[in-house]
Amino acid sequence: MVWHSAAAPAVSVSRSLRRLCAIGSIVAIGAICGCAPPPSPKPVPPAPVLRPLPSATQPTHPLLGDRTGFLRLGNMEPGRTPLRIGVLLPFSSGSATTRSLASSMMKAAAMALFDRKNPDLVLISADEGSGGKAAIAGAQTLMAQGAEVIVGPLFAQSVSAVAPFTRDHGVPLISFSTDRGIAGDGVYLLSFQPENEVQRIVRYAAAQGHSAFAALIPATVYGAHVAQAFQESVKTAAGHVVGMERFTPASGDIAAPAQKIAQSHPDAILIAQGGTLLVNIAPTLAADGAGNQRVQYLGTGLWDDPATLRETSLAGGWFAAPDPDAKRNFDARFRAAYGASPQALASLAYDAVSLVSVLASGTPYHRFTAQALTDPNGFSGVDGIFRFDPDGTSEHGLAVLSIRPGGGATILSPAPTTFLGSAS
Repeated sequence: MVWHSAAAPAVSVSRSLRRLCAIGSIVAIGAICGCAPPPSPKPVPPAPVLRPLPSATQPTHPLLGDRTGFLRLGNMEPGRTPLRIGVLLPFSSGSATTRSLASSMMKAAAMALFDRKNPDLVLISADEGSGGKAAIAGAQTLMAQGAEVIVGPLFAQSVSAVAPFTRDHGVPLISFSTDRGIAGDGVYLLSFQPENEVQRIVRYAAAQGHSAFAALIPATVYGAHVAQAFQESVKTAAGHVVGMERFTPASGDIAAPAQKIAQSHPDAILIAQGGTLLVNIAPTLAADGAGNQRVQYLGTGLWDDPATLRETSLAGGWFAAPDPDAKRNFDARFRAAYGASPQALASLAYDAVSLVSVLASGTPYHRFTAQALTDPNGFSGVDGIFRFDPDGTSEHGLAVLSIRPGGGATILSPAPTTFLGSAS
């Protein structure tokens, strides 16, 4: 039986996580309010700094058991406590792109739910809005209905607003933000983080004999994280950084930075950019004597885009991303169920809900402990293996791919299947 308070998809899908127990076919989706999209980050932020692990907050209003007034469906067996899973996403954002992403992620979460046969699972949704009061209101609605864990929010500013309230109730957040600065103390980031991608591609390039590394990095928050990870990864791989230049993506002016990088005589260049600007960078480097015939181009997950994979100037370039074969079955099921392909982050929503179901057999309101969520063995999802670190960030097992001259990508180094060892 499916119960709705707003439109929710109903779909049957098959297994995803190897370690998953059954997860059910009951969906309760809450009310959604309209909000504007979150603002874009300003360029040229300060470089990130290493943070000490936060001490765990002691909840003053913990949810310790089932309460009168918590959401229950009419067909639920009396005396049983359901596992209520909150989903907090920007469903009514002022941005059509953001609304579409939230919808795709919600559908994927429902797929994870309907992929199991546990009648004790309930999915509840609320809107994060643009952060601030709207996100807090959404989280409070979920907790008032008895959510033991919240999947989301999507944006960092929403997490920052919501976290004090969820910590006060002992309710963990499994968020999709990439901002490592908000992780920890009950906030877990399931997102693909640039640090993982940079480390993987630099380590692989070094194993293939490259040692003189340079980088073109955007002057953004994302770029700041990439820059720090790049320097640390090159050092760990016993290489040396011969050049690192920043550029402002909004201006599109990459001529001077590209020329400086070419003049540093690297044998590998990390280009931490995607989209149209990436397509312009490669010919500019070539014109300065650092074409892809002489220098190995390296990329992050931003390269994992159909348009980029058709760009001839990037042919032979290497980048780190989830193994495309691992996700193919999920994509096919999503298309069959909804008549459209899932958006890039939809698989993370599927894995988040599926991960919650792994722990469903524990004691209600005592099962989502830090120890359980940070199992060092990790979990296996539709994008491959992943695990949460004690600081709330996550690691994903990534493959190394190469762009083919005729388009598409070839797997050079498969993604690891266990955290007991690492691929290179």
